[in-house]
Amino acid sequence: MLMVVLRRLVLAICLMGLAAPAWSIAVDTPLDDPVLEARAHAIHKQLRCLVCQNQSIEDSNATLARDLRMLVRERITAGDSDDAAIRFIVVRYGDWVLLRPPVKSGTVLLWFGPALLLILAIIWLVISYRRRRPPLVASTAPLSADEQARLKALLGDGGPT
Repeated sequence: MLMVVLRRLVLAICLMGLAAPAWSIAVDTPLDDPVLEARAHAIHKQLRCLVCQNQSIEDSNATLARDLRMLVRERITAGDSDDAAIRFIVVRYGDWVLLRPPVKSGTVLLWFGPALLLILAIIWLVISYRRRRPPLVASTAPLSADEQARLKALLGDGGPT
């Protein structure tokens, strides 16, 4: 009798363990109004997940992205316009949360930094290539009599054939 109870207990624990991954998946609750939900999705595609690498909160499964999606839905439900909801998130997290941050003094390096680094790398490659390259025209000064004698001695037969 005790063995039957223990077997059932072990089986129940194993089955609960298999179901544990399903508990970790959190599904967003969509808004009742399809128009508001469409607006929320459009905003989600403009905001960067702060945990993932260059992924929108729409595409991310991170907990923080889910929290941001819920926050956007709350702002839309409260009556905010799309711009007001985005501004609310930007005020909290900075311009970096935008997938397309605006060009301004704080984001100039973000916009033009990669191009500047590319230009500097090309300049560095050209300069280093020119320093290592031998001169294009070799010296063609005739050999002195002493150099000609040494050359003949090295060749051993008195000259080239």
